[in-house]
Amino acid sequence: MRVLIVGSGGREHALAWKIRQSPRVERLFIAPGNGGTALEGENVAVDVDDIPGLVKLARTKKVDLVIVGPELPLVLGLTDALEKENILCFGPGAYPAQLEGSKAFAKSLMSQAEVPTAGYRVFEDFNQAVKYVQGRDFPVVIKADGLAAGKGVVVADDFEQAREALDDMLVKQVFGKAGERVVIEEALSGEEASFLALCDGRNFLLLPSSQDHKRIGENDTGPNTGGMGAYSPAPVLPAAKYQETADLVIRPMLQHLEQTDQPFKGVLYAGLIFSEDGPRVLEYNVRFGDPECQPLLMRLDSDLLEVIMACVHGRAAERSLQIKDEASVCVVLSAGGYPARYTKGHEITGIEEAETDPLVRVFHAGTAYKDGRLVTSGGRVLGVTALGTDLGDAIERCYRAVEKISFEGMYYRRDIGQKGL
Repeated sequence: MRVLIVGSGGREHALAWKIRQSPRVERLFIAPGNGGTALEGENVAVDVDDIPGLVKLARTKKVDLVIVGPELPLVLGLTDALEKENILCFGPGAYPAQLEGSKAFAKSLMSQAEVPTAGYRVFEDFNQAVKYVQGRDFPVVIKADGLAAGKGVVVADDFEQAREALDDMLVKQVFGKAGERVVIEEALSGEEASFLALCDGRNFLLLPSSQDHKRIGENDTGPNTGGMGAYSPAPVLPAAKYQETADLVIRPMLQHLEQTDQPFKGVLYAGLIFSEDGPRVLEYNVRFGDPECQPLLMRLDSDLLEVIMACVHGRAAERSLQIKDEASVCVVLSAGGYPARYTKGHEITGIEEAETDPLVRVFHAGTAYKDGRLVTSGGRVLGVTALGTDLGDAIERCYRAVEKISFEGMYYRRDIGQKGL
């Protein structure tokens, strides 16, 4: 089979690494890819938002299957465009992809499908939104409706903070079109977990629970990032609770979309918070998380390509996922200054030494080869990922490997996985 993976991050390197292991793979292309994906297959310089370019690439290279990493091409309709060319794609069409593309759409669908979530209101008018928050208990959560690269969420502790966030989004339009509409919802407290299902439109296969670390600073301080690390499993969602939780947050959404003639094929990711009243959905994503993908794929024993093919052909019910008993941890190494301004082009050393432990894998994110040297080319540079007999062992192995890697300005959190302990 000829397979194309769309994306350029650590998630896409992990996908390429795992897909490459399938005996069915004849050629593997990654668009646009990074320094790590170049070691697994052939990088092709087509951007993730270039839908005609990606379709042309799939057609020219006679690709049998496209696997989409990030959300943007899905929201822009890549799956629909590929379907017109009779090319299989693992990822939802543009309509169900709005579960991630529009917070208001997702909330509306959650209400219709009776999925437990926080109470909310949607506003486009600044004055009406301000009037609404004046009468609320604080904190409240204010979200830009559209895709804002993980930065469009503000937890306002008082009226002034709420007013400022609404002014930024609705008046100053700091998030552009993404902030033309806002969702204001009650703030829920509790521990969070990521729960991912591989879906075929009706049935699904559950991946183990995981937990992401979004803030740049230790003890979850500082601004949000794309994710500074993750681990699996998350004790807040044990295996004994997977099916019960899926019946609350995965199955109803799949059934609702199927009934509206918009079946969801791909990864349905429920971002959960475990409140006093049980699990509530904070958000849905329509793809693998990054960095959750890395520790999850390290634990997956099944042939991922076979599983994905079963999903695109509507046969998930005929498969099961084989999961390693070990725990896994991913620590993200970022450029100094990330998520604000940072420099690129610094040489990276020590990856081979880090991978001398057979239970460690270093996934590339913001890397590139320049004059034969591996250099930094993004904010999140590497995702050092380790398996261990238990979470403590995985954390220890991971940080031992991290210490062998260096590049100028390298930064990482030293508390990834501690909540799980």
